[in-house]
Amino acid sequence: MTLTLSGNAPATDALPPVERRAVLPAGFRAGGAVAGIKASGRPDLVLIASTDGPAAAAAVFTPNAFAAAPVRRSRQNLAATSDDARGGFGFAAAVVSTSGCANAATGAAGDADQDAVGGFVSDALGIDETKILHLSTGVIGTRLPLDKVAAGIAALAPTLTADDAAFAAAAEALRTTDSVTKAASATLVLPAPDGEPVPVTVSGIAKGVGMIHPNMATMLSVVLTDAPVAPEVLWGLLRPAAARTWDQLSVDGDTSTNDTVFVLASGAAGAAPVAAGSHAAAALGRAIEAVARDLARQQAADGEGAATLITTVVRGAADDADARAVARAVVSSSLVKAAAHGRDPNWGRIAGAVGNAVTASAAVLEAAGLSTAEAAARAGQAASVDPDRLHIAIAGFPVFDGTAGGPLPFDRDAAREAMTAPELVIELDLGLGDGTGEAFGCDLTEQYVIENSEYTT
Repeated sequence: MTLTLSGNAPATDALPPVERRAVLPAGFRAGGAVAGIKASGRPDLVLIASTDGPAAAAAVFTPNAFAAAPVRRSRQNLAATSDDARGGFGFAAAVVSTSGCANAATGAAGDADQDAVGGFVSDALGIDETKILHLSTGVIGTRLPLDKVAAGIAALAPTLTADDAAFAAAAEALRTTDSVTKAASATLVLPAPDGEPVPVTVSGIAKGVGMIHPNMATMLSVVLTDAPVAPEVLWGLLRPAAARTWDQLSVDGDTSTNDTVFVLASGAAGAAPVAAGSHAAAALGRAIEAVARDLARQQAADGEGAATLITTVVRGAADDADARAVARAVVSSSLVKAAAHGRDPNWGRIAGAVGNAVTASAAVLEAAGLSTAEAAARAGQAASVDPDRLHIAIAGFPVFDGTAGGPLPFDRDAAREAMTAPELVIELDLGLGDGTGEAFGCDLTEQYVIENSEYTT
């Protein structure tokens, strides 16, 4: 068997192209500002608001037992605006983000602080507190400076505008240790009520370059669209997209207390309502996944201290769940990450990671399409692999072929040179079926240790 090298999982070929810029969809206004939460004086406050009544909203949150106050408040608000007791979807008129303080592990006082933030936004925008979604990011265990937040919200709210520059400013204010802002947008065409084609925008911003590992990899993201779609349908599109993108992202093996993705849909594009299971829903889902995938890749490439984006592409797995498990295992391996940093084509570390692969949690497997019962049975199980069928290629160089006895001769110096590219692609064929998957990570560098040894000081 010959390993076909392409650099992408086959499923990604169906995704629409993405532009790396913040494009504000119709029906929203946004802004970012300096509130003084960050000691650096950089932007640290974000407001995004719908312009014509509450938007449909869906979310995916961290499963961390120390889930932060903004996560809990957002769940409660989504549940209060829908019949979804889990808090996965509902309606929202605004998103507020504070950067520099995670408001996690702060107890009842932190919950009260987050409620106060909701009150500030409610007063400034004239909206119900239950229709406000919350994000926070920064140091765990510290309290929000409510006086600064209150003043910042009061000053920012009147300046929100409905243009791309405002959404870009929000992306900037979302950052903590990110070295660059992260934005992505895609366009699609949906039918109007009379059947005529209508252009629709899906655009997202994100932050997160450390404390990132699969199981809703640590990050914050707000994705906006002007498509008309009900909250429960939107949730059904977000969950599988997250399972194939952000749940396949790892920088350092640590999950966070604040992970959140919001998708809000204003309906302002003028298209016909998107029905579950329709061609329009499939198209919108692909656009959401394309934006999510590109944001996840940007986050991996900007991992704390990182010099190289690592993409692992898996084919030939027994099914997609196993393929994603193997891809995650490889990008999450500290040994593989260190080898990538040293430009060492050490395929043995990759093979070892493959052999350690286990499937995702039941929640992620169910989100990706398995039934509840099957997801529960498969969760955390060893992925099916056979060393005698495994093929490995590093940076385009085939280095291992289990069907031919194992190690292959290759030009090590040429491979090392190829590994100096900004992106290192590791390709695997398990030789067991048609399952495909991919995962994103980065190299492990000395700078990562330096940055995280001084994070609070």
